[in-house]
Amino acid sequence: MVDIKVRKLINEAKSAREKAYAPYSKFKVGAALLAKSGKIYAGCNVENAIYNGTHAERFALDNAVIRGEREFLAIAIVLDDKSFPCAQCLQNLTEFDSDGKGNLKIITVNLQGNVRESTLAKLLPERFGPKSLGIDVRKF
Repeated sequence: MVDIKVRKLINEAKSAREKAYAPYSKFKVGAALLAKSGKIYAGCNVENAIYNGTHAERFALDNAVIRGEREFLAIAIVLDDKSFPCAQCLQNLTEFDSDGKGNLKIITVNLQGNVRESTLAKLLPERFGPKSLGIDVRKF
């Protein structure tokens, strides 16, 4: 993936973060997911009074899936600190790890501009997903 594509992905995630609705935690997150098709799908966290909100990564994933995407190359996440996605978000991304190898590139950027990169395989090494059940999500 060329640096220009990564920059665009990060900028889309920054823009999404600005739209986050986080009145309870004050922890705004934006995500942008790069599909194999080359299209980018954004999402932000959306909280509610019963603390049952939507994470930015899941929002971006749902945004892509509703448009028929099933294969992804990278996700950029912009957040306040230096963390990586939570285990729930990693598990949601695992659903579309079509070859089971965990090659999805995960890029996080904090508000100071520090960039960290990893992969799904490194962050969630013992993944249980569709491949574990013999399912190819690209067929659905």
